[in-house]
Amino acid sequence: MYSNKYNIYGWYVAFILLIGFTFSFIDRQVLNLLVVPIQNDLNITDTQISALQGLAFVLTYVGLCIPIGRLVDKSHRVTVMIVGLLVWSVATIACGFSKNYVSMFIARMGIGAGESTVHPGSISILGDYFDSDKIAYPMSIYLLGPYLGAGIAMIFGAQVLDWTSQMDSNLVLPLIGEVAPWQLTFIAVGLPGILVVGLFLTIKEPKRKIPEIDSKEVPSFKKIAEFIQKNWQVYGAIIIGNSCLIILLYGLQSWVPTMLLRVYEWDLIQSGRVYGLIAMLAGSAGVLSGPIVLRLMSNNEIRAPHFMLAIFGISMASLSLIMLPFQPNVNIALIFVTLASFFVTLPLAGTSSAMVIVSPNRIRGVITGIYVVVTSVFGLVLGPFLVASSTDFIFQDPTAIAKSLALVSVLIGPIGIFFMLKGINYFGEMKNV
Repeated sequence: MYSNKYNIYGWYVAFILLIGFTFSFIDRQVLNLLVVPIQNDLNITDTQISALQGLAFVLTYVGLCIPIGRLVDKSHRVTVMIVGLLVWSVATIACGFSKNYVSMFIARMGIGAGESTVHPGSISILGDYFDSDKIAYPMSIYLLGPYLGAGIAMIFGAQVLDWTSQMDSNLVLPLIGEVAPWQLTFIAVGLPGILVVGLFLTIKEPKRKIPEIDSKEVPSFKKIAEFIQKNWQVYGAIIIGNSCLIILLYGLQSWVPTMLLRVYEWDLIQSGRVYGLIAMLAGSAGVLSGPIVLRLMSNNEIRAPHFMLAIFGISMASLSLIMLPFQPNVNIALIFVTLASFFVTLPLAGTSSAMVIVSPNRIRGVITGIYVVVTSVFGLVLGPFLVASSTDFIFQDPTAIAKSLALVSVLIGPIGIFFMLKGINYFGEMKNV
């Protein structure tokens, strides 16, 4: 649909969106490295930490995603994303000023509010820069963001902690006063995000692939709901099935660093560097491998390859986590963490591409918002919470994190597989809006 030059620029845009997505995950995920010092300073439990990891973020993230999606469908998408970038960067810095649980909770809500612009805006922009048969590859580049972000958050956060641990006392900043190492880490990762705004200013708003329409011609929420209802098997597979992947992913990312501290007696710096490298390399390898496997499956005429790949990824990730508690030492345990990190990310570019393929442009922002809402409620809240609550209330043992990850996988994996199987027969048979 576009000239070669336009596609080259489209790839440039995909990389800028990747940078934005990466910074959103750096700011979102650095908390996972800082669980123990935050608990010590604020005197809070694993379950309360899981609320900071999930609930505080999701309250605003979910509440704004559908309105933001509507805004994305009707207005200048790049501007919406720039405002969001500024909001979440400032909110991350505010986490570094937090002196109690309530102020930290509010700051995490601010991060969720800003980051609610990322996915609806990016998916809509990519959908207009690339044709549907070519979007899986740029989508996989964009979807590297969470794994690069999580890895960089761990590694850079560990480096900041290493620097500050060599000081005789906490750092004293002008006008702010004394800050603990974990507070300085939030400030250090939040500041660069403001600079990324300059890159977003270079993105040209793409022409939508449908004729210009005014707000009256954009389908109503009722029409959109009817469209989703007509095609519930496909959207159920994409949204609920993918939510199960996200539950496994966020449970893993939220609690593996703490598992290394509690079970294997690593320090924060070592666990951050090692797990950061695993999250970055294994997660990125999974996302980049997905479109290649998807193309091979399509060439071999495998039915609904997007869903079949998801079934394989859920199965292998769940199996890897189920095996985690039975490993005799940290090195073998980390092999299974690496396998889980790879397989849980393998299908994500395919399922996200499937959503773009089946969603008309004029409602893609809203549907992406709905997708983000559901996956966030299930994934961002339940992922950390199910692991934490299993550790606190079922096993009642702070060192039982691996058992909790295994238990969550036993419960969640089959649900994801069920919904993906339901969608196989209906993919490609979408009814019109």
